[in-house]
Amino acid sequence: MIFIARTFQKTNPVTNRDIAVDPVESKAEYLVLEPAGYPMTSILEEYPEIEDSGVFEHYAREQWKGVVAVKGEYLFDKRMYPDFAYKVKEVEPPESVIGPDTCIIVRDLTDAVIPKMEFRSKISFDDVIGQPSARQKCRLIERFLEEPERFGKWAPRNILFYGPSGTGKTMFAKAIANKAEVPILPVKATELIGEFVGEGARQIHQLYERAQEMAPCIIFIDELDAIALDRRHQELRGDVAEIVNALLTEMDGIVERPGICTIGATNRTDTLDPAVRSRFEEEIEFVLPNEKERYQILESNIATFPLEVADVDLGSLARMTEGLSGRDIVEKVLKTALHRAIIDDRESVTQEDFEISVKKIKKVNETLNPEKMYI
Repeated sequence: MIFIARTFQKTNPVTNRDIAVDPVESKAEYLVLEPAGYPMTSILEEYPEIEDSGVFEHYAREQWKGVVAVKGEYLFDKRMYPDFAYKVKEVEPPESVIGPDTCIIVRDLTDAVIPKMEFRSKISFDDVIGQPSARQKCRLIERFLEEPERFGKWAPRNILFYGPSGTGKTMFAKAIANKAEVPILPVKATELIGEFVGEGARQIHQLYERAQEMAPCIIFIDELDAIALDRRHQELRGDVAEIVNALLTEMDGIVERPGICTIGATNRTDTLDPAVRSRFEEEIEFVLPNEKERYQILESNIATFPLEVADVDLGSLARMTEGLSGRDIVEKVLKTALHRAIIDDRESVTQEDFEISVKKIKKVNETLNPEKMYI
């Protein structure tokens, strides 16, 4: 069989002819394909519908075993639908060989929202400073993803992460996926809102259908309040009821989808629909860093600066940044101070640069209501 894939060759010094060589050692962990159609007019014009994803995955692995998958290139069917092309949309690791354990997924051309899967996220718990309580509670999710069959009906299917923005909720979800060595589907809730009535509900079901194909895995829905808005506020969003109902259907497990853990994240628990919030078996709070943790955040990030840091009192800065999240410290204090020094063509960042950045963000935060909005 012949497939379009990157060719790897070397020259035989004796015959001076090219010979094929094994291109890469790494095996593909997962492969996402998209139907591309026939290269020219064919007597088989119909689209090959996939009724059972598991059967197709086995069929695809057998057919393309040993082929190097390269993002952007094509694989051709040579059996049931000769010359029908599938475009490689994602492959991890890049340019790796399709093997007996490769997870193969075909995207539906009608899908409006297909979140990019992250397989074995590179973020670890060592990348997140603080949050000891959340760290401990997340061990349950790790164990479930490692041994989903052990939990049976007692599986932790729905977990809510809540707390101020920038405290590490997204990073924690990715760290769990990394620790358990499972895929994660991270998606912002706003991306699931359709343009027409009914579209939002369809996209939520599609999200869970895709997750089912790669279970065990995590669905991480950020900004959950965007789609799980309290239905008393329907005048703000006319289609919110059907979106909430679709989410409730999936969270209730009416359609059995074993091995999927839904993690919702929000900084506005007061706006969540009570029915949605009640579906979460566990609520894990993320808090702002204390002085010691702010010191660690400052120290670890300043160490990566491309410029020198002159006579900076980290203890003083840690006290000054009280009430700021880790992301605020990195993005609005440290980055702003560094950029100030670069704009001034200086070779070092000073204490004054940091203090100016802190005062600027503090002034902005004073105008916001801490009871209703997190910074």
